[in-house]
Amino acid sequence: MGCGRKAPQAELVRFTAQAGLLASGRTLPGRAAYTCTRLSCFERAVARRAFNRTLRRTVKIDPALQRLYTGGRDEQRRP
Repeated sequence: MGCGRKAPQAELVRFTAQAGLLASGRTLPGRAAYTCTRLSCFERAVARRAFNRTLRRTVKIDPALQRLYTGGRDEQRRP
């Protein structure tokens, strides 16, 4: 979605819409959107509103989802 890279599903991060919120998980029900494992791909998808378009509904995106790409560390604190 973000960068357009093609890869096997096992190498991608899966998102669905759950109660109007963007949620990550391989086993969550519903229409899904996938991004590669790079933070820049996720950020580009957010900026382009690709999640809303792909999931066919408006979803609120929690900034905490970036932790999926950064391993829990804060990207702002890099030296």
